[in-house]
Amino acid sequence: MTRPHVMSINVGAGVARPYASGPTTAIDKGQLPDGSLVEVRDPGPKRGGLGSGVVGDEIGDRKHHGGSQQAVYAYAREDQLWWEVELGRPLAPGAFGENLTTVGVDTTHGLIGEVWRLDDVVLRVEVPRIPCATFAGHMGVPQWVKRFSAAGRTGAYLSVVRPGTLRAGVTIEIERPEHDIDLLLSFRAAMGDLDAARRVLDAGVLHPDEHAWLADKVARRGR
Repeated sequence: MTRPHVMSINVGAGVARPYASGPTTAIDKGQLPDGSLVEVRDPGPKRGGLGSGVVGDEIGDRKHHGGSQQAVYAYAREDQLWWEVELGRPLAPGAFGENLTTVGVDTTHGLIGEVWRLDDVVLRVEVPRIPCATFAGHMGVPQWVKRFSAAGRTGAYLSVVRPGTLRAGVTIEIERPEHDIDLLLSFRAAMGDLDAARRVLDAGVLHPDEHAWLADKVARRGR
């Protein structure tokens, strides 16, 4: 069985793109050289905070991206390999704009509140990725938002419970909570599945800000 670990750490600089939702986008991330140490911190709120939880990584649209609940984005290399077959082209680590490309970690069925220990750094699974126009423009695939949503291979946004430094190759030790609310169910809830949304809300596992957002979405659908 593959040891869960970080395959690569990826960062990006903000660049003006026609598809960017903000002044710039840093979705086009590059892999740091093996052995590089990178600092991970809680970036604070989306607006007025530090942006990314990974020092050296930028956030172009701080209204919708970054902040404490989206401090670090992780995507499974196994899912990227699946997409390589679907798209018929190679995908390098960082191709989905992820900060951490993981191996041996299920980032589709990770549980909300799941804790990842990476040496001295502790991360917490918070929310799935919701595909946007910037992601679609970066990928250059027709109907990308629809295809990504249908596949449900969302990756995981994580908050920083304990800051520290990371390097590629570090083992990921996972502590799973007792409930069964995973990222895929949370994704379906966010995309408008009312039954999924009620299950997620009833479980009470989301961060208060995310819970309030989803509860408001459900309330508006009920009007």
